[in-house]
Amino acid sequence: MSEETLHDSERTFHDQWAESERADAVEIDAAFEAITAPENRFILGILGGVRCKTLLDVGTGLGESAIYFAKLGAKVTAIDISPKMVELCLENGRRLGVELTAQVATGEDLGLPDAAFDIVYAANVLHHIHDRDQFLATLRRVLKPGGLFVAWDPVKYNPIINVYRRKATKVRTPDEQPLGYADLARVRRYFPDARSRTFWLTSTALFLKYYLLDRKQPNDMRYWKVILRETPRSIGWWFLPLQRLDRLLLRIPLLNMLAWNVVQWGRKP
Repeated sequence: MSEETLHDSERTFHDQWAESERADAVEIDAAFEAITAPENRFILGILGGVRCKTLLDVGTGLGESAIYFAKLGAKVTAIDISPKMVELCLENGRRLGVELTAQVATGEDLGLPDAAFDIVYAANVLHHIHDRDQFLATLRRVLKPGGLFVAWDPVKYNPIINVYRRKATKVRTPDEQPLGYADLARVRRYFPDARSRTFWLTSTALFLKYYLLDRKQPNDMRYWKVILRETPRSIGWWFLPLQRLDRLLLRIPLLNMLAWNVVQWGRKP
């Protein structure tokens, strides 16, 4: 499939998704603060304060990240391949009184100046990208020297998640490819000090609960949206101990890549 065809497919899928969403239903704070959002809570620790920093949110989607960072005082530019997603992000920003800039572009061709940003944040984007080298080179180009790249994406080795992905064919694009070892090595070619940390191993039992006990069908809803609505009161008694166990198990080489998601971060030299 050509890059243009892939872009058309991604654009159509995400436009249709955006049209099915209400701006006031987007889980903005939960995406960074819920007990089921360990990736973004970890990323907030990496970033430290973002006030007055220029931040590029690549693949903004529903706009959760762009709006959250803008609320923290960052000067945010949001990019997405989907015009409808960009409209939704801007609508939500206006609704909440948050200032940000958003525009339509592909990850491989951002159309932005060199060395313009202190931070580039890319959530669940790299695994949608066909030319990953061009994408990473573009992100490095728009970062200031010493600027921080941070991203997170699914890993391709978790057996529970792979079963879920085979079943959830209507709520994801068919061309996306979760990350493997080669992708982590690729990131280090552009950000030599890049590090990574994985999340969700035993805690992916939550997927089994939804499917086997709650009878939630993967194609009827996006599990990750349901996940963000969970609280310590609803699942904390069993989920939080699994998270603590994951923090121990995921320190073990090889076992760590059986996780659901990986966070990667590094600085432009």
